[in-house]
Amino acid sequence: MPLLRCCEVFMPVSIRQIAKLAGVSNATVSRVINGSELVTRETTQRIQEIIRDLKFVPNRSAARFKNGKSQIYGAIVPDLTNPFFMEMAKIFEELLVENDLEMLVSNTDFHPSRTQLSIRRMLLRRVDGVAFMCSEKEAATLESLVQNRIPVVTTDHHRTAPGISDIVVDFRDGMAQIVGHLKELGHCDIGFIGGTDGLATSRDRRDSFLDAVVKFGLSSQDSWIVPGNFRISGGAEGMESILKQEKRPTAVVTANDLTAFGALRKVHEMGLRIPEDISLAGCDDIEMSDVVNPPLTTLRISRRQYAQMLFDALQLGEEDVSKTGRVFSLPMKLVVRQSTGPAPHRDRQNREGNGVAVTRRLR
Repeated sequence: MPLLRCCEVFMPVSIRQIAKLAGVSNATVSRVINGSELVTRETTQRIQEIIRDLKFVPNRSAARFKNGKSQIYGAIVPDLTNPFFMEMAKIFEELLVENDLEMLVSNTDFHPSRTQLSIRRMLLRRVDGVAFMCSEKEAATLESLVQNRIPVVTTDHHRTAPGISDIVVDFRDGMAQIVGHLKELGHCDIGFIGGTDGLATSRDRRDSFLDAVVKFGLSSQDSWIVPGNFRISGGAEGMESILKQEKRPTAVVTANDLTAFGALRKVHEMGLRIPEDISLAGCDDIEMSDVVNPPLTTLRISRRQYAQMLFDALQLGEEDVSKTGRVFSLPMKLVVRQSTGPAPHRDRQNREGNGVAVTRRLR
């Protein structure tokens, strides 16, 4: 239950002032006010004492519609069990709280029907903007938000419209970094475990990988380019498919870190070693990436930068929802850890005359 309930009294004290007195962040004060168990008992007691001393009572009804605004931004994510989205939601919330805003989170679990329910929730709560982090397959009803003068920001949809901005992750440069790194280690034949078939973001990652393979003069083949599902299970199934082949790549790149975790587990189950027998690289750099065995080489997407772009895009949309949104480019950075190493010597010995031409585009 929340610590404090809405009432008609409103003291002229802000969360920011309470946070300063308590020596904590605005987000921590907000969590205490809303009864979160994520704050330590000592910190909670200190903040509660300050709130009592100042006789502070949040009047959410008054604040929510100040200047005709709800002071709430929505975040619709495809999978809250994915640590990447959990980390994103945390940082995005902190940014909103710093600006005296709140966040409403909704999880679709990749189901279009749940996407429609999520959008309906946003409309009922009269949010001021929506960060839509799901695939374009789930985006059919976004127009209903804009029609109600609610700006939207998407990710990797590669289109803008009045009231809709888009953040494009620079997978082309990211994959070039990781494939270039593998080439420096002597790898010539590289495989790829992708995301869910039919999604634009899956296609972007796969095509960017293939472009990088061509750019660096390396090799791949159709049977080494397998789909996944952005989850551990898809990574395990994809790696098993690759490892059962008579000729195998010496390195595998994956569409995200969860996929890499599944692939890593399957390599261990089949009695092989990483990176001695096969190198492995992921994408996202979630917090667990440096604690798996071996620690994962991956592409880092800055959560802070991503959250700031979401916020800036929604602020831009609030200024004029009839104006066509912007495209924001989100860079990636290679993080080298122990899951990538020199190509096995057998590959360098047998390479000449044994190469397989790369498939530049798979449809």
